[in-house]
Amino acid sequence: MRKQFALLITLFTFLLAATGSFKAMAQARPPFFNEIQAFKKKDSLSFPEPGQTLLIGSSSFTMWKDVQDYFPRKQILNRGFGGSSLTDLIRYQEEIIYPYDPKKIVIYCGENDFAGSDTITVPTVVSRFRILFSAIRYRLLQVPIVYVSMKPSPSRAHLMPKMEEANAAIELFLKAQLKTSYVDVYHPMLQKDGRPKPEIFLADSLHMNAKGYKIWKRKMKRVI
Repeated sequence: MRKQFALLITLFTFLLAATGSFKAMAQARPPFFNEIQAFKKKDSLSFPEPGQTLLIGSSSFTMWKDVQDYFPRKQILNRGFGGSSLTDLIRYQEEIIYPYDPKKIVIYCGENDFAGSDTITVPTVVSRFRILFSAIRYRLLQVPIVYVSMKPSPSRAHLMPKMEEANAAIELFLKAQLKTSYVDVYHPMLQKDGRPKPEIFLADSLHMNAKGYKIWKRKMKRVI
């Protein structure tokens, strides 16, 4: 009986240790690990055709579920994952860019970099973009790269000065690069008084509704 009890105690201790190890492993996983694994699982079932226009970035792309309907004559592959920052795109570039052999890459990111911390400066975000751009350009020399400007939104009105300054710096940087485009969606989303148009946003005052995406379509159709 004592031996059985000791065995049960040993087994219980082992299970506790294993559970702790599993929790530690889960906690050690980088941000958005599950989202990237979901992309991989989806690819394993049906890998996307090469030569598509690849969208990478944060939730404004993630939530554009019907983006293909906006550009019916183009093949669009959406690999945006909500909440991501430029550092996340840099971290996961091997998973979300290069396997797809894209014809063109369209980036929407930077908003969450500013939203993540008040200490993040404009030069920091611009530097992150330049790191991402340089990494892509090194691997995909001839592939056009498009940057969609950070958008204004009512819930992040306090960040608009930083975003506008960073947008201008990224635009200036891209003008000196080959095979690039900059898409200004920031200013078309403003009212005459300089505030974001409230009618183009969902109830969270952050993400866009169809009216907002119509503005994006109008501004992006030239480069898509």
